[in-house]
Amino acid sequence: MDRMAALMDKYRDRPMDLADASLVAAVELLGLRSVFTLDSDFHIYRMADGSALDCVP
Repeated sequence: MDRMAALMDKYRDRPMDLADASLVAAVELLGLRSVFTLDSDFHIYRMADGSALDCVP
């Protein structure tokens, strides 16, 4: 939960809600890079190491 709160705080000027934060945190935790989403905000979000997510489609 701490990571999700940190993400929501980092992107407080964007519409990152709990669902978005939990998806980014899960991708990080699982060591993945790709996420299936139609939400364009995921092109803005960054992983803990600063890398961009690979958004599919």
